[in-house]
Amino acid sequence: MSKLWGGRFSKKSNKLADHFSFSISYDKCLAKYDVAGSIAHASMLGKCKIIPKKDADKIVKGLKKIEEQILSGKFKYDLKSEDIHTNIQDTLKKSIGNAADKLHTARSRNDQIALDVRLYCREKVKQTIFALIALQKSILSFANKNKKIIVPAYTHMQSAQVILLAHQMLAYVEMFDRDIARLKDAQKRAEVMPLGSCALSGTTLPINRNLVAKKLGFKTVSANSIDGVSDRDFIIEIISALSIVAMHLSRVAEDLIIWVTSEFNFIDIDAAFCTGSSIMPHKKNPDILELIRGTTGKIYGNLSAILNLMKGLPSTYNRDMQLDKPPLFESVETTKEMLVLMANLFSGLKIKKESLENGIKNEAMFSVDLMEYLIRKGVSYRQAHDTIGKMVKTCLDKNKKISQLSTEEMQKYSKKFSSDAKKLLNPLASVTAKKSFGSTNPKLVEKQLLKWKNKLYA
Repeated sequence: MSKLWGGRFSKKSNKLADHFSFSISYDKCLAKYDVAGSIAHASMLGKCKIIPKKDADKIVKGLKKIEEQILSGKFKYDLKSEDIHTNIQDTLKKSIGNAADKLHTARSRNDQIALDVRLYCREKVKQTIFALIALQKSILSFANKNKKIIVPAYTHMQSAQVILLAHQMLAYVEMFDRDIARLKDAQKRAEVMPLGSCALSGTTLPINRNLVAKKLGFKTVSANSIDGVSDRDFIIEIISALSIVAMHLSRVAEDLIIWVTSEFNFIDIDAAFCTGSSIMPHKKNPDILELIRGTTGKIYGNLSAILNLMKGLPSTYNRDMQLDKPPLFESVETTKEMLVLMANLFSGLKIKKESLENGIKNEAMFSVDLMEYLIRKGVSYRQAHDTIGKMVKTCLDKNKKISQLSTEEMQKYSKKFSSDAKKLLNPLASVTAKKSFGSTNPKLVEKQLLKWKNKLYA
């Protein structure tokens, strides 16, 4: 086991210190990015004649063999190596000999790890966006299959008004679209190439940073070597965006958990995403949704951890920054897993029409429609609100439906009522009567469904 910094020291490091400080156990997932960065760096060193071209070619050839092993799963990670950089460096030297010693010219592990993490973030953010789009498609498909279904909507967990089920599903599509926009925006800050910052002050050697950036597909290079090695804003921003994704997943999960209860019984979740009880044979529990809801706290914790990690660090690089990776890796992989699970769960979701029909029989949910009926007749909002409130209260006290009132009885509350008012007391009339853009009106929802189909499948 070699160390890239051993020349300064006259004695071996303490084994406990090694165990505590080594990062290979988790940064090994950066292997392919580390190799990609090294290939670009070695090519540049050769082209700029900082090292002999024959050595640069030899290094690149050796690194490409290692890359093949990593991608095929055949690369042997040495858990006794200090980090993934050392592991790859040692493997390269065994393969090509002393030429490997020239690879680390004009770079430090400080800018090397900054590059690796940015390459990781670039790829993983794209994958997360693809997973978000797949979830949007799954929700949209479910909405299209059930676009005529009307459901009760709630405020304060109390029955409020009726809406199209598709309208609620499109609310989820909208929120996940904002998540995509946030991730794309965060990705812009990750698209900066830091290699060449070296330890913190740059190098006296005539490197070409723009050439490395071009080879790796970066649009720009970091403008300040101190910031290049110590910036972790992009990681914080990505985990922040993932925290909002997780929050949205948790809210969707909570809606579905409520809907699947025996008290609501609006939907049925595929048994493949449920578990039973060890003591109650009849149970079918929405455990996957509950775990998604619970796991959200883990993402929040990772965001808090890295904010606390960075808040007291002096410039520039500090070893504390090694600990930025576990929160990042866990947040990325866990969020992606939850997105895939939720997309699959929606594909098997079933509607229980009879229960939903019972859920929209409460005529009090049409009180706003009746209030706006009076407003259209010239009654002020305040007066219309009070009138309908009194009428609903009386009907509830007498256990009587509003539709059971005669026109004459309704006119005791307001002379503006005519026989046509009762036509508003049904779910389809309620959703159809909506006119404002963005409302639950069936024609408007149909347009939104088509818009999202065109956008997601473009």
